Amino acid sequence: MSDQIQRFMFDHTNVRGEIVTLAAAYHEVLDRHAYPPAVNELLGELLAAVALLTDTVKLDGTLSIEVRGRGVLSLLMAESNPGGELRAIARIAEDAALPSEHASFRELVGEGQIVITLDPREGNRYQGIVALDQETLGGCLEAYFSQSEQLPTRLWLAADEKRAGGLLLQRLPEESQNQDVDAWDRSVQLADTIKTEELLGLEQREVLHRLYHEETVRVFEPKALRFGCTCSRERMSYALHSLGKEELRDILHEQGAIDTQCHFCHTKYHYTAADIETLLDDPEAPSPTIH
Repeated sequence: MSDQIQRFMFDHTNVRGEIVTLAAAYHEVLDRHAYPPAVNELLGELLAAVALLTDTVKLDGTLSIEVRGRGVLSLLMAESNPGGELRAIARIAEDAALPSEHASFRELVGEGQIVITLDPREGNRYQGIVALDQETLGGCLEAYFSQSEQLPTRLWLAADEKRAGGLLLQRLPEESQNQDVDAWDRSVQLADTIKTEELLGLEQREVLHRLYHEETVRVFEPKALRFGCTCSRERMSYALHSLGKEELRDILHEQGAIDTQCHFCHTKYHYTAADIETLLDDPEAPSPTIH
């Protein structure tokens, strides 16, 4: 089963949808970390969600979803870009007890907020914030669309540590194009019948056929997805530069050099004292040594 996202729409209505399936990209994320099973599953849901949202908002840039909680998880983050590259990370709160295998979304995140950041290649950066006041990740993201985008949107998300998947339906504002006033309610009611094993185990077209074989559905060409990290020498250098001269030189005094790594992909960067001095003069300095 390929890692891909597929758009579809119901002819003569203002209802559109997307379905996403992830296996290899999901494994790439999990293989780089050692999270408990419940965290792995929620991370899979977030990966599916960020892929769906990136394709939904038609962003020529990077989209990230950050779940900032006060429960077992202090942070859950996933990022996607138009090239179909995905990455994600979780952080367990200090001194938190490890969650049970079947811990719920609410038990994992507690209170907090979701921050959705749209960072286009050109134009202004945008952030939307929604409270963690729903019982599922999908429910919180639906609230975001309702508040920020003012578009009725439903999501179904699932993950089992092997595969992650998601289905999104959205009602667009073009009522003049809608020749079926019941299309939205009917498409949502049918989607509510989907089982986790179907969303994760069946080919996307088979899922759509099972749900909507009595509807006229137009299915578009799928888009391939994959794991990809956007860390770079430039990003790491800017991050270090932002610490300031005094702190960087204090670290050099104690350690003689600075070793850091990307939390997403674990690429390691080594900065000598000379590297840091050059960096302080120019944040776009020559590359540090990469292991």
